[in-house]
Amino acid sequence: MASTQERADKASSPPDGASGRGVKAVLRKVRSPRQAPSDPALDELLKEFRSRRPKASTKSIERAYEIAEVAHAGQVRKTGEPFVTHPLNVGIILAQFGLDETTIAAALLHDAVEDTSLTLVDVEREMDYDVAMLIDGVTKLDKIRFRSAELARAENIRKMIVATARDMRVLLIKIADRLHNMRTLAPLDPEKRDLIARETLEIYAPLAHRLGMYVIKWELEDLSFETLHPKRFEEISGLVQQRQPERERLLDEVCDEIVDKLREVRIHSEVSGRPKHLYSIYEKLVLRGKQFDDIFDLVGIRVVVDSVRDCYAALGAIHTLYTPVPSRFKDYIAMPKFNMYQSLHTTLMGPGGRPMEIQIRTTEMHKAAEFGIAAHWLYKEQRRGKLPEDEIAWLQRVVDWQKESSDPADFMESLKIDLYADEAFVFTPKGDVIALPRGATPIDFAYAIHTEVGHRTVGARVNGRLVSLSHQLSSGDSVEVITSRGSPSPSRDWLQLVKTPRARNKIRQWFARERREDALAQGRESLENGMRKQGLPVDKIAKGDVLERIAAELKYPDLDSMHVAIGEGRVSPQSVTTRVLRALDPEAAEEDADEIEERTRRRRKPGRRGRGVIVEGHDDLLVRLALCCTPVPGDPIVGFLTRGRGVSVHRVDCPNT
Repeated sequence: MASTQERADKASSPPDGASGRGVKAVLRKVRSPRQAPSDPALDELLKEFRSRRPKASTKSIERAYEIAEVAHAGQVRKTGEPFVTHPLNVGIILAQFGLDETTIAAALLHDAVEDTSLTLVDVEREMDYDVAMLIDGVTKLDKIRFRSAELARAENIRKMIVATARDMRVLLIKIADRLHNMRTLAPLDPEKRDLIARETLEIYAPLAHRLGMYVIKWELEDLSFETLHPKRFEEISGLVQQRQPERERLLDEVCDEIVDKLREVRIHSEVSGRPKHLYSIYEKLVLRGKQFDDIFDLVGIRVVVDSVRDCYAALGAIHTLYTPVPSRFKDYIAMPKFNMYQSLHTTLMGPGGRPMEIQIRTTEMHKAAEFGIAAHWLYKEQRRGKLPEDEIAWLQRVVDWQKESSDPADFMESLKIDLYADEAFVFTPKGDVIALPRGATPIDFAYAIHTEVGHRTVGARVNGRLVSLSHQLSSGDSVEVITSRGSPSPSRDWLQLVKTPRARNKIRQWFARERREDALAQGRESLENGMRKQGLPVDKIAKGDVLERIAAELKYPDLDSMHVAIGEGRVSPQSVTTRVLRALDPEAAEEDADEIEERTRRRRKPGRRGRGVIVEGHDDLLVRLALCCTPVPGDPIVGFLTRGRGVSVHRVDCPNT
């Protein structure tokens, strides 16, 4: 999608593309006889695509390129390159991850729909429905005016998340789009560079992590780090280069020893050192307060074998070479991470007493670790981009609570928390696995099971032991929620304990609904009392549609909303009663008014006339209290002489005075 960067790239470009000539001219030119595309970048894209999908057709890709080339004609990036090189490079990134032709075709056209007169209808007609829908998910909400840039950003992220739930390829296109933008960020002014880099670090790198796309995550983080903290980037980069030769010698020694040992036990393997990423070093230096030597001395080694059985056999063999560090073994094969990552992790004491982190995995696990969810389009070919539910549970969770969050700012903050959070995997009494952020409580667990379970929670057992509701859950815990059989009654204090957006939103909704129900009852009662004071037939009015019509006049979606507004004091019952009187048949209204006056006259007692309204100098003048504002004793009033009906008395602030 066209980011702030693209907008700056094309600001000085002449309107030679579809935006200037019109979509019909563009498509007419595309349909005219022409030679096959010969752009070197397109050749590279097709080469990458065919290397991973040798039997797949490239017609959709070539057709999409033809349309994009004409649509973006005359548009130039800040780098001086034709703008079409951007969607081409996005397509190349996706091809390197093994994505299908539909995804790559959508990537080639994703900016054409946003920044030229080409429409989704045109794309569907020229390409197909799937391409159009993927582009729609990536395209920003530029036609809508937002109060601020932050609000626009939040709503566009929300739109992307919802579209991703329908088809994961939307997010893959967006991440590839952001990666190429970050690679070509230099020509922009510093303020725009920082804005894009910060958003990348806060949203897109964590999204890549969530998808298990570590290669992209690391590059996005390092590019953002270089932009936001150039001096620290250069400093750490220099330190790494100084220590690299010594580290390489140690890695070569250890890798050779492991290969020889595994060959002895007849395990075929590929052993290599894991690269150090500058941003991860920076995080440990600044955020965790570690020393550079402590970070850089920790050697990372990756062992790739043929089968799961070989993984465990290799682990045993390697443990005979070096001493394992107690409590530093993790089995992510038996229990994968939330993003499908699988490996055995062990920490050993290597030559010279230097600690080593070893990762052992199969070839398929390695590809999944590098490419994440994108690897599924290489091996599983999910129909229309859909993945098994358990593999995108976190995404469905985000989609669920974004529906419940009406505030875009709250949504963005919750998204950041959810993206960064490590997860704990806990078990229900039936053995089902529930993924929760680390630090989650039994309350979070209860709401993850069901909203009503959450509302009725009064206690919990963790691993058979009673715990407080503030207890923090850990991976492997077995959790049983104790619920009340009575009315549900969550506590406001829970808002300080819960960690999941779902639990927080459900608790807030419960209290909002309680407040609404109280206001609804109070508003209905106030209006009925007001109408009774005017002698109106309340039961008869309730059975008709007068109140519904008045609610619509006042721009409320339904009658209950108007009652809530009355109960909350946003609308006075008198003003609604006035509208009821006006809505009734005029003659009937006059008769009702006469009846009220007659009843009032009958209720008057001798010697109490001074409590009414007296018109000075006219003791026998008929006085009527206006029905529109119903003045009461103590109100400032004003009187108007009417024809045949005496003096009509209104409150001074009555809108009819």
